[in-house]
Amino acid sequence: MTEIYEFEGKTLCNTNSVLGEGPTYDPDSNTVWWFNILGKELHELRLATGEKKVHPLPVMASVLARIDAGRQLIATEEGLFVRDVASGNLTFYAALENDRPENRSNDGRTHPSGALWIGTMSKRAENQAGAIYHVASGKVTKIFNGISIPNSICFSPDGTIGYYTDSRINRLMRVMVDPQTGLPAGEPIVLVDSMNEPGDIDGSVVDADGYIWNARWGAGVVDRYNPDGLRISRYKVPAVQPSCPAFIGVNADRLAVTTAWEGLDEDARSAQPSAGALLELGIEVKGVFDPLYVI
Repeated sequence: MTEIYEFEGKTLCNTNSVLGEGPTYDPDSNTVWWFNILGKELHELRLATGEKKVHPLPVMASVLARIDAGRQLIATEEGLFVRDVASGNLTFYAALENDRPENRSNDGRTHPSGALWIGTMSKRAENQAGAIYHVASGKVTKIFNGISIPNSICFSPDGTIGYYTDSRINRLMRVMVDPQTGLPAGEPIVLVDSMNEPGDIDGSVVDADGYIWNARWGAGVVDRYNPDGLRISRYKVPAVQPSCPAFIGVNADRLAVTTAWEGLDEDARSAQPSAGALLELGIEVKGVFDPLYVI
């Protein structure tokens, strides 16, 4: 039976993003980073001081992977770029879908091997227009095709299991992965089938015990599943469209979640002022930091 918890957290940042996505945490600087995809912005929040910065971007971007203290890899509608943290300058790194200008990047995450999985989708969310790619040392390999809205890309702590979903189908997939390379080592199977439930499976992270934390878009909750796919707890949030969770804090023991107000009418936005904010659940978790991308 799923235990349901009311929201007892707080707003970490009330800058309301149209489509907040791709949160990640840098333990070296105690900083949370996330995107407003449709607003072409990269957001930065220093947890120790509360200092907030918004970095305008020339393109829509959705995923940030740390390379080292001075560089980040970001996935955008025009491919992958290395971002200099100090200056914000972008240097082209690798193409994703040069032949598909109607597509953009969406969900993604770094595998423990240092490789990156990144999903693409149509800017108009057309059926099966996107894919999921494996990126390692600049080499881009398509691993799953025919994806409409790629989400929930995450990995077990030992790197042997990968997860992903097509939010339009609403099935969380599980696939064996080579822990040394981050490449799939088997065929995907359905771990969670929630096609007939309200809301959509959106972004996910996996904690130190292998439990999956999933933001359920349209349902206003973050769900926690055990490694067998059983939903054991549900945490309500004050925004109907949570998009992706992230472990934050110097001990990775806090959980933040991005949200969005995309598609909400004026009445719906007035009813939920937290829509588009960065929220914290207010619970203690056993998280893990996102690995560094190996360039």
